[in-house]
Amino acid sequence: MLTRTWPCPLSGGGVSHELALAFTKDRGANVLMIPPLFDEHNKLRAQIVAVMRCLDRAGFDSVLADLPGCNESLVPLEDVTLSGWRAAIHAAAELLGCTHVLAWRAGALLAPPELPGWQYAPLTGAKQLRAMLRARTIAAREAGKAEVMADLEKIARTDGIALAGWQLSAELFTGLEAAEPQTGTFQHIITQAEIGGPALWLRAEPERDDEQADALAELVVGQIG
Repeated sequence: MLTRTWPCPLSGGGVSHELALAFTKDRGANVLMIPPLFDEHNKLRAQIVAVMRCLDRAGFDSVLADLPGCNESLVPLEDVTLSGWRAAIHAAAELLGCTHVLAWRAGALLAPPELPGWQYAPLTGAKQLRAMLRARTIAAREAGKAEVMADLEKIARTDGIALAGWQLSAELFTGLEAAEPQTGTFQHIITQAEIGGPALWLRAEPERDDEQADALAELVVGQIG
């Protein structure tokens, strides 16, 4: 596994040098991993790397590129937009020589529709936000405060909002509200039932499941052709 940087173009101009994990040996197929968004990324990052190791052992390349505002990025999340993330993923696919895409959960909202590949348990942007809003109202209730989800949505659409420690701009919030995964004929949906076992993103802490990683990698390898 190699760690490298890649020049990510920014929507306002300029370039941000972001990190990327890569298992690349110029073996033909190169799968771009698009991680889940926000807290699910933290929970599933080790699992994504486990799948990449499985693909490496099977003789296929893969890359996991950080996005602006995520992980070690120096770009503030409040400066990020959904269109900017999509442009970053498109640039990563081209610059890193990716031939396929495997998008995880809400990462499917960013998947380049022209690339063949897979969407693992995709969800809409509205469902992603609803879970984060629900978590905020529960935390507020436990702190003795009363927050209403509909009121938070109104605030977020005009002023942005902090959800689960993530500072979302109004533009990112409204972009996610309307965002849906694009599948078409190029990207196949993989359900959790096909993988087996409980969904790792539902667990309280980040965990890795080698059996699930093997099962997901096997599905991908079997369809790369």
